[in-house]
Amino acid sequence: MFNSVLLQIVNSGAAALNQVKDTAGIASAVLPAAAPKQDSLSLLDLILKGGFIMIPLGILSILTIYFFFERFMTLRSASKLDSNFMNHIKDYLSNGNKDAAKALCHSTSSPAARMIEKGVSRIGKPLKEIETAMENVGKLEINRLEKNLSALSLIGRIGPILGFVGTIAGVIKIFYDISLTDNISIGVISAGLYQKMITSASGLTIGLIAFIGYYILNSMLDRTINKMEATSVEFMDILQEMPQ
Repeated sequence: MFNSVLLQIVNSGAAALNQVKDTAGIASAVLPAAAPKQDSLSLLDLILKGGFIMIPLGILSILTIYFFFERFMTLRSASKLDSNFMNHIKDYLSNGNKDAAKALCHSTSSPAARMIEKGVSRIGKPLKEIETAMENVGKLEINRLEKNLSALSLIGRIGPILGFVGTIAGVIKIFYDISLTDNISIGVISAGLYQKMITSASGLTIGLIAFIGYYILNSMLDRTINKMEATSVEFMDILQEMPQ
């Protein structure tokens, strides 16, 4: 009798267990599996979360791109000079054809050519006066080539500073909101802080791009100035070789 009762209890437990398994299987089939949480931000979302300070930073980024490519094309054009340019000038001056030399300089779009044109127009005067006139033209040309380089350098300095100002202002607002709500949870602090750090990252990126662009343009400017100086020296040598 005891064995029959024990057997009945075991069978009842097994039946209940099978019923629970069947119920769990039905529930898993009916209910959809929970999708893994994916929380990602696009670049546009990050920019928008940076706040109002992103507006002047965006203007600085546009100016950086404009100033760089505008000066890059100008300096690239200014550094171009026909390798036979000075040979033609020497031939014209040796034959006494000053008008042809001036016409060649006028048709050549280059700072060095404009310097030589000024020198040709001063032929017949003392060499020192010719050299001074060419130096004056060279200074004017260099000033023209340096246009907007100072603005690019300024952007490289104020971009990171402006980004830090935006971050500090955002942090101040975060702690002000905490003082009003009396909520210092890590979620509240981190959510607001990462948004405000976007301005610092943006400012540093703009400053880095402006600094690299400024360095590249300065290197191009130095090469152009060296070419102008070499052309000027070669022209003065030609004048010294000519009969006075």
